[in-house]
Amino acid sequence: MRNHLLIGAAVAALSFPAAAFAQSTGSVDFDEGEIVITGSAETGVGGVNIPDSPKAKVEISRELMLRQTPGQTVNEMINLVPGVSFTNNDPFGSLGGSFTIRGFSSDRISQTVDGIPLNDSGNYALYTNQQQDPETLESVNVNLGSTDVDSPTASAVGGTINIRTRMPSDDLGAMAVVSYGNIIARGNPGDRPYHRGFVMLDTGTFTSFGTKAWFSASRATNESTYSNYGGVDKQQYNGKIYQPIGTNGDFIAISGHYNENRNNFNGSPYNNVTIGNNGGLAPEDRFYEIAYPCNTDTPEAGVADTPNGCGNEFERRFNPSNTGNIRINSRFTLSDGLILTVDPSFQYVKANGGGLTVGYESPTARTLGGTPLYGYIGNRYAFGRDLNGDGDLLDQVRVSSPSQTQTRRYGVIANLSYELDESNRIRLSYTFDRARHRQTGQSGFVLSNGEVDDVFPVNNPITTADGVELNDRNRLSYATLHQIAGEYRGSFMEEALSVQIGGRLPFFTRDLNQYCFTTSAGGFVDCLTDPSREAAYATANPTFAPPQSRKLDYNKFLPNLGFTYRIVEPVSVFASYAKNLSVPGTDVLYGALYFDEGDPQAKPAAETSDSFDAGVRYQSGIVQAQLTGWYTKYTNRLASAYDPDCDCSVTRNLGEVTKWGIDGSISARPIPEVLVYLFGSVLNSEIKDDVQTGATSFAATAGKREGGAPKHSFGARVQGSLGDFDIGMQVKRTGSRFLNDINTVTLPGYTVADLDIRYSLASAGLERSYFQLNITNLFDESYIGSASSGLTTTSTFVNIGSPRAIVGSLVVGF
Repeated sequence: MRNHLLIGAAVAALSFPAAAFAQSTGSVDFDEGEIVITGSAETGVGGVNIPDSPKAKVEISRELMLRQTPGQTVNEMINLVPGVSFTNNDPFGSLGGSFTIRGFSSDRISQTVDGIPLNDSGNYALYTNQQQDPETLESVNVNLGSTDVDSPTASAVGGTINIRTRMPSDDLGAMAVVSYGNIIARGNPGDRPYHRGFVMLDTGTFTSFGTKAWFSASRATNESTYSNYGGVDKQQYNGKIYQPIGTNGDFIAISGHYNENRNNFNGSPYNNVTIGNNGGLAPEDRFYEIAYPCNTDTPEAGVADTPNGCGNEFERRFNPSNTGNIRINSRFTLSDGLILTVDPSFQYVKANGGGLTVGYESPTARTLGGTPLYGYIGNRYAFGRDLNGDGDLLDQVRVSSPSQTQTRRYGVIANLSYELDESNRIRLSYTFDRARHRQTGQSGFVLSNGEVDDVFPVNNPITTADGVELNDRNRLSYATLHQIAGEYRGSFMEEALSVQIGGRLPFFTRDLNQYCFTTSAGGFVDCLTDPSREAAYATANPTFAPPQSRKLDYNKFLPNLGFTYRIVEPVSVFASYAKNLSVPGTDVLYGALYFDEGDPQAKPAAETSDSFDAGVRYQSGIVQAQLTGWYTKYTNRLASAYDPDCDCSVTRNLGEVTKWGIDGSISARPIPEVLVYLFGSVLNSEIKDDVQTGATSFAATAGKREGGAPKHSFGARVQGSLGDFDIGMQVKRTGSRFLNDINTVTLPGYTVADLDIRYSLASAGLERSYFQLNITNLFDESYIGSASSGLTTTSTFVNIGSPRAIVGSLVVGF
């Protein structure tokens, strides 16, 4: 009986229409209409669903997400999708990670939750350890290589990840999860526990108008993965209130999310080392110790004190974040066949990252015409005041100096759709997104034990002798998007053929305000604390670009079209084309301020991609399968390279890169008690031209593969039920990668297996409760997870892949 209940739950979670696979409410509603291919309704098998769409998509449902380690990031869960390669920096999803989709890095992939963008508004980075608790989610859909027409993205040349939160239940209920885990890897010298608690309350329908809601809270802590210092303390709060309007599907839903992370950088024993082509890692070498605890140098009056190494270790760097958002999704029927959807949102971010540096007390650390000059000047932190309290101005003192970012972001997506008849629909959409992106670099005090006084120096920054806070960067940008889009969908040939034709026209504006001198095309700066001395400083340094404001605009029409054709009842073919755009991030744009406004290098070109997909699907109640061939032409790829005019490294346009490959997956339920899922992908790429690296030298990149992307990956998941037990095992092989774009250093491939065991408590009268055991990296594979790569990189920092860990969880629902 229990097996039938589990199967029913899985089917219920996966049998909703294509709406769950889209981004905004407008895309949801438009996909939900009558234009579907008869007999090809999407039915998931084993927690994996393949939408019957012109685009190549794969969805991971709630059923499969909850089989993974509680608290795990959704980006680790989509590692089961062909074409996706994700490496976690710890076993519990608390420290972030690195991933690619079809070889595109995460800053070129858009990730959304209920339609709102989650990528950083400045550099488009994605912080996977700040994602919403998996228990609060319904599904996560990976759109390989393309976007929806109303996507509010400035960066997605490589695809989108669309996360949907769960709908509140009609009935009063609750869910509580308590987890304990530990690292049990070879060479582990001590205890590294993981604790997590999660609780969620469903109010059920509590008004005569049908109002219902859920609210959740969680707390997770764990020790540092490999070193003897630091760890993670993470708390998160989520909620959703849903109000239906009438009986025709109209509604208003208000959702909220808040996440606090306090974690240090978990390092690696392989910092700044030359990686051999064998790349072998002895398991016992993964764990190491830093000089902790320790004491900083004791200040002495009249002595020119210098800092010792206490507190300066890489692991002492912190990466704190406070992030939150409020989202509204709404749908209104204006007349028969005419639907309006409106999705406004607000996001807040306060975060930083970075380490410690040396502050100079001497008033003459930097001067101009013999007069003291204070600020961040010539790579020195010139305070001109007593920093350590010993009464003199002779010392060099360790201070914290992370890069601080505070963002306030407002957005709205509005769609107006009209059903012309039962076989034809159109929609128009408007998207607005505006982010105020404040980036500073205040300094903070370091305590005698090497700890920072405040992980957010912006709360209480150190001031210089003239009473002004010192910044090693000081800029304000406004990233604004206005976008109009349109889409038509129609069905023909007795609904065997479905056609989608659309396009979007984004208007991106970047308002840049640089309050420091730009000293090189690489974006290095000098930041003075006294604006009245800027004119004299500019005269003394005529090659520097003075503080200034600049406005840049980017726009391009982006067509988006495709079709699906049903050959016979379970078999269909599909093809699509999408043009995508990625506007240069703020670091690139601020570096371009070094050039005069009329110089072509003052406006870096936007990256674009032309993505083509074609494939075949088989969909029945027992089997789902998809095989896709794809080709992407990637233009204006940006990377750091040498510029002969300034004899320095700058961000350059590397021209054209082509990518192509094959993705495939099959999920099957041969008998009710057994689920099988197989997936794989093959990836190739080619850089078309050599890249200049010196005045007369070039890197031999022409004809080479892009670094960082695995050549292939494949894996499987098998799940079976036996009485009260469910047992699942998944394994993935990730192929070798090149560290650099000249293909001289290879990072070897690796294989990781995970095991999950669930014991149902239904026989004890607790129908919605169970105990679950998760073992990640079951065979304790020792491997390089991610590496900081580049054009010709041979020596770099690497992240070691997560070691074996075990987590036991008690899940109680009622």
